[in-house]
Amino acid sequence: MTDTRSIPSVPVLSLGTFAGGGANLPALDDAPAVQAVTSGRIAIGMALRALGVGPGDRVLVPAYHSPSMIPPVHWRGAEVVFYRVHPDTTADLDDLARKLGPGVKAVMATHFFGFPQDLRALRALCDANGAGLVEDCAHCYFGERDGVAVGSSGDYAIGSSMKFFPIFEGGCLVSHRHALPAVPQGGGRGFEAKAALGALEASFAQGRLPILRAALALPLRLKTALWNWAKARTKARPDARGASPAPALAPSSSDSSFDFDPHWVDRRSSWFSRAVLRRAGRARLVEGRRRHYLELERALAGAPGWQPLFAALPAGACPWVFPLLADHPEALFERLRAAGVPMVRFGASLWPGVDASVCPNSVALGRRLFGLPVHQELRAGERAWLAAAVRRALEETAEAAR
Repeated sequence: MTDTRSIPSVPVLSLGTFAGGGANLPALDDAPAVQAVTSGRIAIGMALRALGVGPGDRVLVPAYHSPSMIPPVHWRGAEVVFYRVHPDTTADLDDLARKLGPGVKAVMATHFFGFPQDLRALRALCDANGAGLVEDCAHCYFGERDGVAVGSSGDYAIGSSMKFFPIFEGGCLVSHRHALPAVPQGGGRGFEAKAALGALEASFAQGRLPILRAALALPLRLKTALWNWAKARTKARPDARGASPAPALAPSSSDSSFDFDPHWVDRRSSWFSRAVLRRAGRARLVEGRRRHYLELERALAGAPGWQPLFAALPAGACPWVFPLLADHPEALFERLRAAGVPMVRFGASLWPGVDASVCPNSVALGRRLFGLPVHQELRAGERAWLAAAVRRALEETAEAAR
């Protein structure tokens, strides 16, 4: 029988979430101007709007990307132009320089997987060509490179707090260079309730907070019954002619969609999510992720058929995931999936038209890369199971390939 186990793929609330003090690495929300919004992609759209991006403009985006990065550009009526990246995910500055010029209003640069990049040369290119720089820190909420804090090189920077904190929704738009107005609108009572309950239910599903789970068992069952009743009534009711569908209670980014819903522009993150960000132990978060990354790297050392994307974990990095490059990705994927190993296949689905002729490195990264969880809420037994399951899958894949 296949050894399978459910472990949290993302951070979930626990009693330990609020232990410890502030992080010893800079955080995005240390910036002098911060807007707490519902997702990183919403923050991208707001950053492009702040830069004046509109119809007829072009925006340069790395060819290695999440498809969620593209709809915010289209929302502004602009054209996306993809630039190449090197095998280590750094920007190909020669290709980028060739594509900079009249009509390019903004450049997006990504710190992949929580490893801060050196953006000094790119900043200079943008300045010389009159283009704004949007620093994509969706993978990199904490960190610095050569003393430069993440988020401080761009005109604007965006983050995805839900990747690092145990919350249901959350992102941010920050700037070290420009003032930002307060996000004026909340998402409504339904959104506030869904954000809180979504975080709690994810925690309960992973066996965390058992006392609170028992105390809330009856209210949660009642909530589920009412929710199912409301959905059934909505399906049974004939649609009014010409009526617009009611907006969703929460942004699609909380449900692993790549969509961009303008309804969530200028809406602030929920009270619950903002409270968790204020109170979470950031030192525990950063140190836990670094420790779990190095622990997994040691556990997989000597296993066949893989190599880490990055040769070392820099002192200024707080990893989002452990990025592993597989020699036989298709076969490894099937074994990991059968074992129940949670993983991220970042870049496996690139925007239509982005192929090897646009950037061979992006296609190779999307095919070969597996992001394994190293977040701060993984327990010792869960980490041991993860390492053993991945190592076994690597060994079995290599044996089958002989």
